[in-house]
Amino acid sequence: MLEPGLHAVPKGHTAAIVTHLEMLHEAPQRPEADLPLHLTRVPQPGPEWYLDLFRRIGAPWLWFGRLEIPREALLALLADPGIHVHVLMKDDAEIGLLELDFRHEGACELAYFGLIPGAEGGGAGRWMMNRAIALAWGQGISRLHVHTCTLDHPAALDFYRRSGFTAYRREIEIARDPRLAGLLPRDAAPQVPLIE
Repeated sequence: MLEPGLHAVPKGHTAAIVTHLEMLHEAPQRPEADLPLHLTRVPQPGPEWYLDLFRRIGAPWLWFGRLEIPREALLALLADPGIHVHVLMKDDAEIGLLELDFRHEGACELAYFGLIPGAEGGGAGRWMMNRAIALAWGQGISRLHVHTCTLDHPAALDFYRRSGFTAYRREIEIARDPRLAGLLPRDAAPQVPLIE
Protein backbone atom coordinates (compact mmCIF):
# COMPACT_ATOMS: atom_id res chain seq x y z
CA MET A 1 0.00 0.00 0.00
CA LEU A 2 1.25 3.45 -0.89
CA GLU A 3 1.46 6.04 1.84
CA PRO A 4 -0.26 9.39 1.20
CA GLY A 5 1.89 11.87 -0.70
CA LEU A 6 3.80 12.11 -3.95
CA HIS A 7 5.73 9.13 -5.28
CA ALA A 8 8.41 9.37 -7.96
CA VAL A 9 7.78 7.55 -11.23
CA PRO A 10 10.98 6.17 -12.78
CA LYS A 11 12.08 7.77 -16.03
CA GLY A 12 10.92 5.78 -19.01
CA HIS A 13 7.70 4.76 -17.26
CA THR A 14 4.11 5.92 -17.17
CA ALA A 15 1.80 6.14 -14.19
CA ALA A 16 -1.98 5.91 -14.30
CA ILE A 17 -4.83 5.73 -11.86
CA VAL A 18 -6.87 2.64 -12.75
CA THR A 19 -10.55 2.54 -11.84
CA HIS A 20 -12.30 -0.84 -11.72
CA LEU A 21 -16.04 -0.88 -12.38
CA GLU A 22 -18.70 -3.58 -12.30
CA MET A 23 -22.31 -4.24 -13.23
CA LEU A 24 -24.13 -6.82 -11.09
CA HIS A 25 -27.45 -6.68 -12.96
CA GLU A 26 -28.00 -6.07 -16.66
CA ALA A 27 -28.34 -2.34 -17.24
CA PRO A 28 -31.17 -1.11 -19.47
CA GLN A 29 -30.30 -0.24 -23.03
CA ARG A 30 -29.56 3.45 -23.50
CA PRO A 31 -31.34 5.37 -26.27
CA GLU A 32 -29.34 5.26 -29.47
CA ALA A 33 -29.41 6.78 -32.94
CA ASP A 34 -30.18 4.71 -36.02
CA LEU A 35 -26.65 4.32 -37.32
CA PRO A 36 -25.25 2.31 -40.27
CA LEU A 37 -23.30 0.03 -37.94
CA HIS A 38 -22.99 -3.69 -37.43
CA LEU A 39 -21.04 -5.73 -34.89
CA THR A 40 -19.49 -8.98 -36.05
CA ARG A 41 -17.80 -11.65 -33.97
CA VAL A 42 -14.44 -12.73 -35.34
CA PRO A 43 -13.77 -16.32 -34.23
CA GLN A 44 -10.06 -16.99 -33.71
CA PRO A 45 -8.86 -13.71 -35.23
CA GLY A 46 -5.46 -13.66 -36.86
CA PRO A 47 -2.88 -11.89 -34.70
CA GLU A 48 -1.79 -9.47 -37.44
CA TRP A 49 -5.35 -8.27 -38.07
CA TYR A 50 -6.08 -8.10 -34.35
CA LEU A 51 -2.91 -6.18 -33.43
CA ASP A 52 -3.40 -3.75 -36.32
CA LEU A 53 -6.91 -2.86 -35.11
CA PHE A 54 -5.72 -2.83 -31.49
CA ARG A 55 -2.98 -0.31 -32.36
CA ARG A 56 -5.25 1.88 -34.48
CA ILE A 57 -7.68 2.18 -31.59
CA GLY A 58 -5.34 2.08 -28.61
CA ALA A 59 -2.20 3.96 -29.66
CA PRO A 60 -3.65 7.39 -28.77
CA TRP A 61 -4.29 6.06 -25.24
CA LEU A 62 -1.08 4.00 -24.85
CA TRP A 63 -2.84 0.62 -24.85
CA PHE A 64 -0.04 -1.91 -24.55
CA GLY A 65 -1.51 -5.01 -22.88
CA ARG A 66 -1.82 -7.14 -26.00
CA LEU A 67 1.34 -5.74 -27.59
CA GLU A 68 3.71 -7.10 -24.94
CA ILE A 69 2.34 -10.66 -24.96
CA PRO A 70 4.63 -13.19 -26.70
CA ARG A 71 3.19 -14.30 -30.04
CA GLU A 72 2.47 -17.88 -28.90
CA ALA A 73 0.57 -16.61 -25.87
CA LEU A 74 -1.42 -14.16 -28.03
CA LEU A 75 -2.30 -16.96 -30.47
CA ALA A 76 -3.50 -19.13 -27.58
CA LEU A 77 -5.51 -16.25 -26.12
CA LEU A 78 -7.23 -15.41 -29.41
CA ALA A 79 -8.04 -19.11 -29.96
CA ASP A 80 -9.50 -19.52 -26.46
CA PRO A 81 -13.28 -20.17 -26.68
CA GLY A 82 -13.76 -17.89 -23.68
CA ILE A 83 -12.44 -14.87 -25.58
CA HIS A 84 -15.02 -13.26 -27.89
CA VAL A 85 -13.55 -10.65 -30.25
CA HIS A 86 -15.96 -8.45 -32.19
CA VAL A 87 -15.30 -5.76 -34.78
CA LEU A 88 -17.59 -2.74 -35.20
CA MET A 89 -18.17 -1.88 -38.84
CA LYS A 90 -19.52 1.32 -40.36
CA ASP A 91 -20.37 0.50 -43.93
CA ASP A 92 -17.19 -1.36 -44.98
CA ALA A 93 -14.80 0.30 -42.52
CA GLU A 94 -13.57 -1.19 -39.24
CA ILE A 95 -14.16 1.46 -36.59
CA GLY A 96 -14.29 -0.39 -33.28
CA LEU A 97 -13.07 -3.30 -31.19
CA LEU A 98 -15.04 -5.16 -28.52
CA GLU A 99 -13.37 -7.99 -26.62
CA LEU A 100 -15.35 -9.95 -24.03
CA ASP A 101 -13.55 -12.37 -21.71
CA PHE A 102 -15.75 -15.20 -20.35
CA ARG A 103 -12.90 -17.35 -18.99
CA HIS A 104 -14.09 -17.03 -15.37
CA GLU A 105 -17.36 -18.81 -14.68
CA GLY A 106 -20.30 -16.53 -14.04
CA ALA A 107 -18.42 -13.36 -15.00
CA CYS A 108 -17.42 -11.42 -18.07
CA GLU A 109 -14.67 -8.87 -18.37
CA LEU A 110 -15.13 -6.13 -20.92
CA ALA A 111 -11.45 -6.54 -21.76
CA TYR A 112 -11.18 -4.04 -24.62
CA PHE A 113 -13.67 -1.51 -25.89
CA GLY A 114 -12.72 1.30 -28.22
CA LEU A 115 -13.21 3.23 -31.42
CA ILE A 116 -10.70 4.44 -33.98
CA PRO A 117 -9.78 8.13 -33.77
CA GLY A 118 -12.52 10.27 -35.29
CA ALA A 119 -15.31 7.77 -34.64
CA GLU A 120 -16.02 9.06 -31.12
CA GLY A 121 -18.83 11.43 -30.29
CA GLY A 122 -21.34 10.31 -32.91
CA GLY A 123 -23.15 7.61 -30.93
CA ALA A 124 -21.12 4.61 -32.12
CA GLY A 125 -19.75 3.98 -28.63
CA ARG A 126 -23.20 3.91 -27.05
CA TRP A 127 -24.47 1.69 -29.89
CA MET A 128 -21.62 -0.78 -29.35
CA MET A 129 -21.98 -0.70 -25.55
CA ASN A 130 -25.68 -1.57 -25.79
CA ARG A 131 -24.72 -4.66 -27.75
CA ALA A 132 -21.75 -5.48 -25.50
CA ILE A 133 -24.01 -5.51 -22.45
CA ALA A 134 -26.61 -7.66 -24.19
CA LEU A 135 -23.97 -10.12 -25.46
CA ALA A 136 -22.33 -10.44 -22.05
CA TRP A 137 -25.54 -10.93 -20.05
CA GLY A 138 -26.87 -13.26 -22.74
CA GLN A 139 -24.25 -15.78 -21.54
CA GLY A 140 -25.91 -16.17 -18.14
CA ILE A 141 -23.34 -14.22 -16.13
CA SER A 142 -23.87 -12.57 -12.75
CA ARG A 143 -21.15 -9.92 -13.08
CA LEU A 144 -19.78 -7.76 -15.90
CA HIS A 145 -16.64 -5.78 -15.12
CA VAL A 146 -14.24 -3.39 -16.82
CA HIS A 147 -11.37 -1.11 -15.91
CA THR A 148 -10.15 2.16 -17.34
CA CYS A 149 -7.33 4.51 -16.47
CA THR A 150 -6.30 8.13 -16.59
CA LEU A 151 -4.30 7.49 -19.79
CA ASP A 152 -7.50 6.42 -21.59
CA HIS A 153 -9.95 8.70 -23.42
CA PRO A 154 -10.94 11.45 -20.96
CA ALA A 155 -14.63 10.57 -21.36
CA ALA A 156 -14.16 6.82 -20.78
CA LEU A 157 -14.83 6.69 -17.04
CA ASP A 158 -17.99 8.78 -17.25
CA PHE A 159 -19.14 6.77 -20.29
CA TYR A 160 -18.88 3.50 -18.35
CA ARG A 161 -20.75 4.98 -15.40
CA ARG A 162 -23.55 6.29 -17.65
CA SER A 163 -23.73 2.83 -19.21
CA GLY A 164 -24.59 1.25 -15.83
CA PHE A 165 -21.21 0.36 -14.30
CA THR A 166 -20.31 1.28 -10.71
CA ALA A 167 -16.75 1.96 -9.56
CA TYR A 168 -15.56 -0.31 -6.75
CA ARG A 169 -11.73 -0.16 -6.63
CA ARG A 170 -8.87 2.13 -7.60
CA GLU A 171 -5.18 1.31 -8.18
CA ILE A 172 -2.05 3.02 -9.43
CA GLU A 173 -0.27 1.33 -12.32
CA ILE A 174 3.34 2.08 -13.15
CA ALA A 175 4.53 0.53 -16.40
CA ARG A 176 7.40 0.87 -18.83
CA ASP A 177 6.39 3.43 -21.44
CA PRO A 178 5.31 1.35 -24.48
CA ARG A 179 6.80 3.98 -26.81
CA LEU A 180 10.26 3.42 -25.33
CA ALA A 181 9.76 -0.34 -25.37
CA GLY A 182 9.18 -0.15 -29.16
CA LEU A 183 5.57 -1.35 -28.85
CA LEU A 184 4.10 1.93 -30.11
CA PRO A 185 5.54 4.80 -32.16
CA ARG A 186 7.37 7.48 -30.19
CA ASP A 187 4.83 10.08 -31.36
CA ALA A 188 1.81 8.12 -30.07
CA ALA A 189 -0.27 9.81 -27.35
CA PRO A 190 1.46 13.21 -27.52
CA GLN A 191 -0.70 14.35 -24.57
CA VAL A 192 1.40 12.04 -22.34
CA PRO A 193 4.94 13.44 -21.97
CA LEU A 194 7.69 11.07 -22.94
CA ILE A 195 10.25 11.21 -20.10
CA GLU A 196 13.43 9.28 -20.85
